[in-house]
Amino acid sequence: MLMIHIKKYYEGITNEEIQTERYTSLEISPVHIHKDKKAHKDALLTLGDEIVSHIHGKPLPVVNYSSDAASQKVAAEH
Repeated sequence: MLMIHIKKYYEGITNEEIQTERYTSLEISPVHIHKDKKAHKDALLTLGDEIVSHIHGKPLPVVNYSSDAASQKVAAEH
């Protein structure tokens, strides 16, 4: 179920739909408790692969670095 939430969160913040044809073709979801453990594992790995493949296909965001930011103190927890 966590991977489904990750997919929906990513789609919500990027307004991009992640295509999950392979996962959908397995016809298994987290609520299918009657399916065996291997089927759930295969579905989880397939969904994860499709999410990662989608993200890897996108260009990396540009991050502008300012030398002014380097002079600011950074708080750290110990």
